[in-house]
Amino acid sequence: MAGTIEVLVPGGQADPGPPLGPELGPTPVDVQAVVNEINEQTAAFDGTEVPVTVDYDDDGAFGIEVGVPPTAALIKDELGFETGSGEPNEEFVADMSAAQLKTVAEQKLPDLLAYDVRNAAKEVAGTCVSLGVTVEGEDARTFNERLANGEFDDTFAEAEPAA
Repeated sequence: MAGTIEVLVPGGQADPGPPLGPELGPTPVDVQAVVNEINEQTAAFDGTEVPVTVDYDDDGAFGIEVGVPPTAALIKDELGFETGSGEPNEEFVADMSAAQLKTVAEQKLPDLLAYDVRNAAKEVAGTCVSLGVTVEGEDARTFNERLANGEFDDTFAEAEPAA
């Protein structure tokens, strides 16, 4: 009866209730042990919905794989707003600093196609456009050009791969 359960849980705040408890109840695993392990592994995403996969065996052994929340959720969490703009080209809901952009890029890097934080930041800036979030006070569409022109070299210098 080994199997896999995939759920979205609030980072660091999973509990034996729904959606996790009803899924794990019929399995041979110790539900509280799974909840505790999930909370330990997702603590860095405090409150943000995190995709979690629980693999379990017939003997009650289990393994947990924690995914990375969606980029939009990380941006919203970093900037503290609930919803993006209904008209992202005209109405902006927040402004993100280059340092905040770098933080989100570092969190999301394992899930992206980018090979370093600098390029991951470009992808995150693209999501900012869709949400109606500016970067350093300007439209996020200009971020890639500004990054290429060296405007954020101080912020992203330590993010460069070793030569």
